Amino acid sequence: MSDGHGPTPETPSGWSAEQPPPYSAPPASPWTAPGSQQQGPYGGPPHQQAPQGPHAPYPPPPPYQQHGQQHGQHHGQHHGQQPPYGPPMPHPPALRPGIIPLRPLGLGDILDGTIKLIRSNPKAVLGLSAIAALIAAVPLAVGQAFVIDATRVALDDPTGAAEAQLNSVYGVIGQYGGTLISYAVQFVVVTLLTGVLTRILGRAVFGGNLSAGDAWRLVKGRVPALFGVVGLMAVIMLVPLIVFTLIMVALALNAGASDLGWLFGATILFLVLYVGYYLFFRTRFALASPAVVLEGRGPIDAMRRSWQLVTGDFWRVFGILLLTTLLVGLVAGILTVPFTMAGTLFGMLGADSVATTVLAAVLLALGTMLGSMLTYPFEAGVSGLLYADRRMRSEAFDLVLQTAAIEQQRQGWVHDSADELWHPSNSARS
Repeated sequence: MSDGHGPTPETPSGWSAEQPPPYSAPPASPWTAPGSQQQGPYGGPPHQQAPQGPHAPYPPPPPYQQHGQQHGQHHGQHHGQQPPYGPPMPHPPALRPGIIPLRPLGLGDILDGTIKLIRSNPKAVLGLSAIAALIAAVPLAVGQAFVIDATRVALDDPTGAAEAQLNSVYGVIGQYGGTLISYAVQFVVVTLLTGVLTRILGRAVFGGNLSAGDAWRLVKGRVPALFGVVGLMAVIMLVPLIVFTLIMVALALNAGASDLGWLFGATILFLVLYVGYYLFFRTRFALASPAVVLEGRGPIDAMRRSWQLVTGDFWRVFGILLLTTLLVGLVAGILTVPFTMAGTLFGMLGADSVATTVLAAVLLALGTMLGSMLTYPFEAGVSGLLYADRRMRSEAFDLVLQTAAIEQQRQGWVHDSADELWHPSNSARS
């Protein structure tokens, strides 16, 4: 014991002479080389001397703020809210394996996709359109050539009344006869062309190409249904016109001179109402042909399907179709007018010979063919892409297309089974 003035004993009373080192100073490992750092508890390095920089065995833990931000982003994404910290993540670009992005389409997407359809397969699209346009243009051009020839003869010899009357009869027959034949040919040729182009479009959405022969092989079984749709549309459009014409002819035959004014007014009113009638049903049934080709539906079922898809978005579909008609008509007119003027002037001012009439008919046919060669594929492309857009918007069909496109990209090629994806069984609602 000490008296309080002497040195304090090194070991208190009752303690062992061998004491462990303090807790904050761990003993050196017996395997530590001289001059090296001591290891921390459990053989690890001391916390104060943890290695930093690119050579550290593990990256340092993130700061609390960063960790909280990551947790907040995850929590916000999980509950459909914006992350509380930092700018929102940008949406990934839409998948686009072919002519359109696989998402609901805007007007620019539809027009751009139609142009890409023509550029991606010009041999099939423009080649078939040129053949169809030429077949439909020849009867019309021949009839116009007869009208021009009859007019030239009447101008050259105005005193020959009998011959002039005969030529005028020939001109009327040629004009109306050629027009009727041209419409009949268009009914057949354009219907077939629309089916083939729609099938090519269905494959081009995935980035694949179809030859004209392969497209025809896939479409020929749907030809009767296509003619059924076009025939029903013709009945819907022509019956009111025919009925009104017969009624007005009957009234005109029994009317006096004082009644001609109200007959003329009734005709103008009917034409205004008929334009609205035509545009309404033209819009409602615009998607019937794609439904026949891509979904394999019958005529009446396809028209019912088109009515269903257009419902809820009528004015947008109407506006896109009307704008397409105006644009295509403007471009087709620019291409057609020079040939039409050249053929008319050559037929009117040229020599009175068969060669002159034939050359005038050829120029007129070329002008009509160039205009129709652009009109046919553009209208078919816009109609087909509108059909795809309406299915994406109303049935979430873009998810089906995206899944298939990802699988095809993984395989590295577009399989023929891509055509089956358009079947209504792949939609949420059909």
